[in-house]
Amino acid sequence: MKKNLTNKEFIKILYVICDDIEKHKDYFSELDRATGDGDHGVTMSIGWTAVREKLDTLSDDLTFDKICMQVASSFLSAVGASAGPLYATALMRGGAKLKDLQSANTSQIADFFEAAANGIKERGKAELGDKTMLDVWMPSAETIKKTSIDEENIIEILQQGALKANQAMESTKEMLSKKGRSSKLGERSKGHIDPGAASSAMIINTFFEAVKKLDNI
Repeated sequence: MKKNLTNKEFIKILYVICDDIEKHKDYFSELDRATGDGDHGVTMSIGWTAVREKLDTLSDDLTFDKICMQVASSFLSAVGASAGPLYATALMRGGAKLKDLQSANTSQIADFFEAAANGIKERGKAELGDKTMLDVWMPSAETIKKTSIDEENIIEILQQGALKANQAMESTKEMLSKKGRSSKLGERSKGHIDPGAASSAMIINTFFEAVKKLDNI
């Protein structure tokens, strides 16, 4: 049972996400080559490498919102287009829900994910079914929020969110792309997992796995 997540643990989780993005960057770019520019993995690698470099400089007594603001700024500076503004907004909106906190409970972590997903929706001006990262973030965040109503264990709510993220990612395969370069492909955009959905599912899964293994990080 894990009822709280500390600021120091949050920083550790972000480091693990940085590592996993780097490990999977070629796969994300391979997915992107099927329907887009083929650079999604490279873009994510650049953004999260900048996050890692910022994490190395952070004091371990910062509150969640300050951590999020710092890494969001670094991501946006490194990746000014595409995923940059989306992840920067997600981090800032999520962090704002944990303002002045150095420890967050289950309900507050659920609020973090809900605010992050809503930030992506508003900034990206996408809707569910457009075949974007939102198709993973929104249902996953909703599942985390719903599970948190009757569940105090952070690990459990994140596990349910990760399972939903995987299902949602797979569902993008048969969607018709309505955003970005892939939207020009029409019916040919079907049959491929959206790369943004894939990297989003990985981030949510990594967050869950990292929380489960925190004592060993």
